[in-house]
Amino acid sequence: MDFTALLRPATFDELLGQPHLSAPGAPLRTLCEKNALGHSFFFGPPGTGKTSIARIIAKALDLPFYEFNATSLKIEQLRKIFEQYKNALMRPLIFIDEVHRLAKNQQEVLLPVMENNNVLVIGASTENPFFSLTAAMRSRSMLFELNTIDEATMGDILDKAIAQAGCRMDGAARDYLIRTSGGDARAMLKLLEYALAIQNEIDRDLLLSLRPAAQSRGSAEATEHYDLASALIKSIRGSDPDAAIYYLARLIEGGEPPEFIARRLVILASEDVGNANPQALTLCTSAMTSVKQIGYPEARIILAQAVIYLSASPKSNSAYRAINDAQKAIKNGVLLDPPKTIRQFNENYLYPHDFGGWVEQEYLAEPLHFVDFKPIGYEQKMGEWLEKIKQKR
Repeated sequence: MDFTALLRPATFDELLGQPHLSAPGAPLRTLCEKNALGHSFFFGPPGTGKTSIARIIAKALDLPFYEFNATSLKIEQLRKIFEQYKNALMRPLIFIDEVHRLAKNQQEVLLPVMENNNVLVIGASTENPFFSLTAAMRSRSMLFELNTIDEATMGDILDKAIAQAGCRMDGAARDYLIRTSGGDARAMLKLLEYALAIQNEIDRDLLLSLRPAAQSRGSAEATEHYDLASALIKSIRGSDPDAAIYYLARLIEGGEPPEFIARRLVILASEDVGNANPQALTLCTSAMTSVKQIGYPEARIILAQAVIYLSASPKSNSAYRAINDAQKAIKNGVLLDPPKTIRQFNENYLYPHDFGGWVEQEYLAEPLHFVDFKPIGYEQKMGEWLEKIKQKR
């Protein structure tokens, strides 16, 4: 039983999980109802309704529907359609899945008919196609994002499938199907299909034998990749080790190279922990070297140690802010020559070690201030030490 086909929505009212696109008054639906929709691209996680929306649009506008995948699309196929509708009173809807994979020459073929509105082009992708489409394509189209389907809506879709199949399923199995599908309705329905091919009474053990781990959207897609990396960094910055470990696990399970994760941790060690705990940079640099030599699966332990250490470290961004402010000053024209006393080979230079470690002398031609020591961790001691030696002299 092909639930994906059986349950595919035919109208905006039947579409579940994307109310910002399908609800009455939503911009996309309104444009369709007024027959004013232009070329559009949809992007979002798999199994969230991108193809269904394209079909709904074709039905709502009463347009011939042609479906392609960018990985196998041939230019001659497009030209035949263009020629077929050259003098027709209606225009076709050309739907292209994996649109981010369109080659530049394929995009160039589409441009003239998009410009003249001889066809309506709809594209779909799991990645934001903004970064792969040419500027000319982007300027002629709109971009709509789809969201991961929430668990309540996933439950509604599953209940429809169960009613359609006439099967029996206990609560544990229903919960497992929903929670392990990661907001991907297609993945959920496919797993149900496989289970029903074995028996009509579905329990959790059967589903577990077919899908022993949660369906992961991974991080190979560009959007997911950056979202998960961002969530990891922000969780560490916010000193939440549980959240940080969770997002680390998501990146690992999504196939993220350990070297990429380690590099981000090294940057964070200076940007967000800094001199509040200088040892953080040393530990993360060691972790970066180690994971490169060791690789998965053991590299996950090294990364976990670094993530927990960073999460539990005092935080300071004073180094990050200081260099940003200094560079900004230089770009704004604050260009000072070093005082003569600290230039090379100057006999009037006062050697601090001859004066107990610090001596008052001019280091800047004008007073500038960039570094503020925060009263956090080791950085507090650094600031106190500087104040102490200055007062002593």
